[in-house]
Amino acid sequence: MKSRMRRAAAAAVLAVAVVASVAGCSLLGGASNVPVATDAPPTGTDGAVDFDGGFITVGDGAKKVDVWFDAMCPVCGAFEQTNGDTFDSAVEDGSITLRLHPLTFLDAASNGTGYSTRAAAALTCVAVTDRNAVLPFYQALYTDQPKENSDGLTDKELTKRASDAGSSDISSCLADSGPYKAWAQANTANSQKGPIEVDGKKVLDTIKGTPTVLVNGEMYPGGVTDKKAFTAFLADH
Repeated sequence: MKSRMRRAAAAAVLAVAVVASVAGCSLLGGASNVPVATDAPPTGTDGAVDFDGGFITVGDGAKKVDVWFDAMCPVCGAFEQTNGDTFDSAVEDGSITLRLHPLTFLDAASNGTGYSTRAAAALTCVAVTDRNAVLPFYQALYTDQPKENSDGLTDKELTKRASDAGSSDISSCLADSGPYKAWAQANTANSQKGPIEVDGKKVLDTIKGTPTVLVNGEMYPGGVTDKKAFTAFLADH
């Protein structure tokens, strides 16, 4: 209950900041100081991660909800703060499978620390070991979310947020997460190259911004802070 109250308060603040933007965070741009992962990305599946599909799974409902996001994207934060309770309920009652697609394009906005990549790797570390902690940790990434052009959270802070979300200690995983970082960066490159496929079917040419949210392959067109519109879209698709 307290976490849901915090999300509601944060959503009110973020709504003012993003003015219910539909476009989200742009994928255009770049920076020469972005750390590039050089390990080979994993393949197959491990825990809640489908490395070949490019997503992390929460829940097992028949309705599929796909979310492409960046941990530093303020519009992603606004969407989560507004609709996190809806996802909580839909996962808990077994009505949806939530598939999280971590992207890293805002590495360029974290002063060379590669925060988006590190946050994606931390989420992957949680997902391969503690499936039940994935959604709480994903939501924790948007609680007191680091601002663009800051250093982001440190690895130690990411580890603590993971533990607070119910995960076991991910510090050693995060320290050795080169393959997971490479996977997240490869997902980002693929999101720009396209086509974007869901369950073997092309749904988009490319990902043009985050958050991009699909319900059963249909893209949500409404405002990120319009809870009523998203709830209705989720129910209707």
